[in-house]
Amino acid sequence: MLADTPTAYVESLASAQAQTEGQWRSRAAAMTAPGSATFVAERGSTADSFCGLMRVVVKHPQQPNRPRQAMLISVYVASPYRGSGLADELLGKSVEAAAGELGAGLLQLGVHEDNARALAFYERHGFRDTGRREAYALDPGKKEIIMERELSPEAPAT
Repeated sequence: MLADTPTAYVESLASAQAQTEGQWRSRAAAMTAPGSATFVAERGSTADSFCGLMRVVVKHPQQPNRPRQAMLISVYVASPYRGSGLADELLGKSVEAAAGELGAGLLQLGVHEDNARALAFYERHGFRDTGRREAYALDPGKKEIIMERELSPEAPAT
């Protein structure tokens, strides 16, 4: 995952491999914490059946005078499943959770400026470029494009 699409993450493969078991357990626990919804896709029941994940969290701190905000983070689809509709399915569930159980009116995310495929995917699903740019954590010379989508409880997920 970090090896095949390094610009999609804000962590290097070396950094991830250096994490202790306790650190990985803390990360896993955060995926089920209040204010968070995580969706995992598996195909089969073997150890290598993991094929995708999306996580959405309530944003902290909230921006004043705006609807409640959530952030889409921890987005991953294994390369054999890219283009199969799995990302659409995971995003649909994430949008529903953000608008529903998390009560968000706005869903935000950041995309590396060189990730044209992800930019097109999110645009196709109603996200728009806010014009904001943030330094990419692993290479401050590169930027993350901040995108957002307005949500409503009645709106379709995709």
